[in-house]
Amino acid sequence: MDKTLEKKYKRWIVILSILIPIVVAILFGVKIPNVEPLSFLPPIYASINGLTAVLLIIAIVAIKKGNRKLHEQLIKLCMLCSVLFLGMYVAYHMTSDSTPYGGEGIGRTFYFLILISHILLSIIIIPLVLITYARAALGNFPQHKKIAKIAFPLWLYAAISGVIVYLMISPYYVH
Repeated sequence: MDKTLEKKYKRWIVILSILIPIVVAILFGVKIPNVEPLSFLPPIYASINGLTAVLLIIAIVAIKKGNRKLHEQLIKLCMLCSVLFLGMYVAYHMTSDSTPYGGEGIGRTFYFLILISHILLSIIIIPLVLITYARAALGNFPQHKKIAKIAFPLWLYAAISGVIVYLMISPYYVH
């Protein structure tokens, strides 16, 4: 295994794992004045989350059947979907006010538990996904498989919980 390439991957993983959440947090607070709100984006980025979940499951089935090439392509597509989701999510929040959840009681508690766990796992999976990908790219498949067993369920949960959050808040969007 090329130690120079491994160091380069590690450096980028650390940089991206720190930079992405910080940039998203900063951009989340930025409002672009005099721009038409991108209110059409939430169902699109929620659908992308749903697609990511489906593709992750198909990718696992593919690797279990020994189809490494299909697995690799699907994981790359999942990573692209996650980047598209994040871009749309940030763009929406830069042009629109946040929608407060209007439910009460246990539904409200459930909503915030799902939302908070979704946000936290979305941050945690950044390095996990990147490390998993780097290990496969470096041909270190035993270590790839080891971390993938952690990354997969967390990424899947983040994707599914994103859809649930959208479905729970969608009645409260201003149209």
